[in-house]
Amino acid sequence: MRVALAGLGDIGVSAHLPALLRHPGIELVQLVDPDPGRRAELAGLGIPLNAELDATACDGVVLATPPWVTPQLTVDCARAGLFVLAEKPVATSMAAAKVYDQLDERWRVQVGLTYRHDPAIGQLAAWIADGTLGETVLVRAHIYDEPFRPGDAEHTARITATLEHGPPPVHEGAHVFDWLTHLLGGEWTSIDDQWAMQTRKDLPTPNLGGARLTYPGGHQALVEFGWFTGALPRCELSVLGDRGLAVLDGFTFDLTLTTAEGERVVRFPGDRATRCFDRQLDRFVALYNGATADPSLDDGLAALRTAQLVAGRPAC
Repeated sequence: MRVALAGLGDIGVSAHLPALLRHPGIELVQLVDPDPGRRAELAGLGIPLNAELDATACDGVVLATPPWVTPQLTVDCARAGLFVLAEKPVATSMAAAKVYDQLDERWRVQVGLTYRHDPAIGQLAAWIADGTLGETVLVRAHIYDEPFRPGDAEHTARITATLEHGPPPVHEGAHVFDWLTHLLGGEWTSIDDQWAMQTRKDLPTPNLGGARLTYPGGHQALVEFGWFTGALPRCELSVLGDRGLAVLDGFTFDLTLTTAEGERVVRFPGDRATRCFDRQLDRFVALYNGATADPSLDDGLAALRTAQLVAGRPAC
């Protein structure tokens, strides 16, 4: 499968690029970014570098682009006949996502909800489904990232620009709300107790926020998101029931299970990013070979809709 990578920012270069280079089923044929400086940094790879995508030279494209430009690019690439793997979130609002109405099931779009593919998420789902943790569980998601580093002008400018397009629940919630749907047996039944706060007056939107959600079977989730503070709380997801507690480390995806029988730690081979980005490309190649998109555009839109509601914005 001949694939182009569009978007040579941090996630594109640090995660998508190495995964594309090591995947046996993919030939990386183009690197695309409008910024000549970013293209120059990768000139040594010997891969054609373009300011714009040449859709005639590839079968598929990975869009590691900012979410405020991804929707139209996704539609344009899909309508040009390409298989598309689009980074999450698929847009910054449901209004911006209306452009996807131009697509239907004929268009082959996979959404980069990358960490759904980790075996740790599958193990958590199994413990919830088989009653290891109890009949009804409480999930607590503390998702903190992107520390404020006053001396790092590039990072400060990038995160500030991202916040201008929405608060952390919109950007980070794409992963978390997709996980919760799969862990808890379906989409939420109610969203309650929403909150948000802004730690500095110069920020364009609240940089902390969260809510309580109820899911089928009475399961509940307390979600908390935060960016851009000088120090960050621990990033983790915990699942608590009357029979046990499971804790997912937010960076390694190591699992710790504590029950009446004691405590055990479950670790999976390799590092989280390598595992997940490789598995994501396995599914992208499978899509090229006739499989159904996993995760699909509908999955990405469902996560975005929930994230927007948690952020206190109408889902329209």
